Amino acid sequence: MSIQDSFGRTIQYLRLSVTDLCNYRCIYCMPQEGVCKKSHADMLSIEEMTEIVRAAHTLGINKVRLTGGEPLVRKGLTTLCRNIKAIDSAIELGITTNGALLAPMAMELKDAGVDRLNISLDSIDPKTFKEITRGGDPQDVLDGIKAAQNAGFDNIKINTVLLKGINDGELYDFIRLTKDNAIHVRFIELMPLGVAKDWESDRFMTTAMIESMLQNAELLRIDGVARVYRLPDHKGTIGLICPMSHSFCPSCNKIRVTADGKLKPCLHSDQEIDLRGLQGKELEEAIKSGILQKPESHRFGTAGATTARYMNEIGG
Repeated sequence: MSIQDSFGRTIQYLRLSVTDLCNYRCIYCMPQEGVCKKSHADMLSIEEMTEIVRAAHTLGINKVRLTGGEPLVRKGLTTLCRNIKAIDSAIELGITTNGALLAPMAMELKDAGVDRLNISLDSIDPKTFKEITRGGDPQDVLDGIKAAQNAGFDNIKINTVLLKGINDGELYDFIRLTKDNAIHVRFIELMPLGVAKDWESDRFMTTAMIESMLQNAELLRIDGVARVYRLPDHKGTIGLICPMSHSFCPSCNKIRVTADGKLKPCLHSDQEIDLRGLQGKELEEAIKSGILQKPESHRFGTAGATTARYMNEIGG
């Protein structure tokens, strides 16, 4: 079974935020003072998340990515992973993590059925990394990547948000990571959302600068929202994700559910559908309604994003 939105896009992908909490306070994601912690009762339980995935899968969702906040701080995460795989072992299950807590958990996640890992890493330089994350150490993330490789994860993706004047001097360093490692570095344009919504335009950077560094690269494929390149003699690849300069809305195939149980048809919209307390056919119908309310495109460049949530509350 598959389901299409009102613009003919087949929706197959659910991004499920398991928490809005994080061990970092990245400058483009959270305000410096952090966010107000919601009560445990306000957040989806592991059982509720499982039922949402079950209902979404009934409608044709076959790819689930667990996000945050930082999903590895969520108690019961591996139980949720096992629950999702018990629904259907063919579901492609991924996690997006900042990697700082990954090293001791990598094997456990692999055993729980996680298929793919996306690891956020915006700087390799300790000083810059500390500035971006407000206190983190990149070695924790690098250790997490190594542990994930040792646990048997392949096709690891490293997500790097482009921040003009902050990490743009490290672009070649990230590209060089793909020389001897079969990893996939993906450069992502910063979106004017949440904390970054009111930033000056000179803080934003397009992937055009990266493309100028890839003159000898081969365009391998379009992988979801990313254009994927490989440089000669490099084991890994480089992906460019361009929500600002090259909108991927026409091919968007995803919906999002926040950690407090709100379905968001679009990342950038304030439209939300409450799924908490729903079960069975009622839950399926609510998800179907959300899919049918998915807008044709985001509004960046016109009215801008209308959601009042920070990125850590949405799940990216």
